[in-house]
Order: sequence, then C-alpha cells, then structure tokens
Amino acid sequence: MAEDERLRRVAEICLAMPGAVREAMGAHAGFKVKKKVFAYFLNDHHGDGIVGIWCKVLPGENAALIAANPKRFYMPAYVGPRGWVGLRLDVGRVGWGEVKELVGMSYSLVGTSCGSRRASHVKAEADSLGE
Repeated sequence: MAEDERLRRVAEICLAMPGAVREAMGAHAGFKVKKKVFAYFLNDHHGDGIVGIWCKVLPGENAALIAANPKRFYMPAYVGPRGWVGLRLDVGRVGWGEVKELVGMSYSLVGTSCGSRRASHVKAEADSLGE
C-alpha cells in the first residue's frame, strides 16, 4: 500500500529539521530530535477518525488556536494538557505553510535549549522548503 500523501508531506517537513529522525508506528509516525518527540502524524488515533499532526506550542497557545479555529485545531489526547496542539489534515485544504510553522516552533521548543534563538533559524529552514 502506498504511503498517505499527507504523511509523506509531514515527513518531508519534519526531516528537513537538523538531526530529525522518523519513527514509524503503523499508520502513524513520530518525529524526534535528540531522542525527544517534536511532532506526531496520527491517522485515526484510537478510532477518533482524525488525520492530523500534533506539535508542541508555547504555553496557552494551544487553547488560543483551538478557540480561534475549532474546526482545524484540537486538543490532542494525552499531551494536549502539556502544551501540545493538534492540526487536522483531513478537513478542507491543508495549509502546508502553517504545518511548517507549527513543526518549526515545536522543533525549537523540544529540541533546543535556546528555543527563541533557534526559532528564527527553524522558520527560515521551513520556509526554504516552499509551499
């Protein structure tokens, strides 16, 4: 069976981050840097019917994103209360630039001790992938 196109695109974005590795988990995937997960691609996680990506965000940003656009953003099971947000990839047109931005911020927050300095580099790296 061919790999889901959304997973392929997410993997391309995540693996563009320095030192990133992919961990396959059936129809799901985790992306790590320095043995810490910075993004998950999940397809029908525990039968929820959602295809999405989970990323770490700044404190309170998950609630703000969900409140601003509850059709696209959601509170992921288990990790949502610890500062993660889910972005649906199965509703409407996927904004791949937005995916890149979320992945870049998550990578910066999880993978570095100097997140604020790395954030601009990571965003530039993600932007170089193009739309």
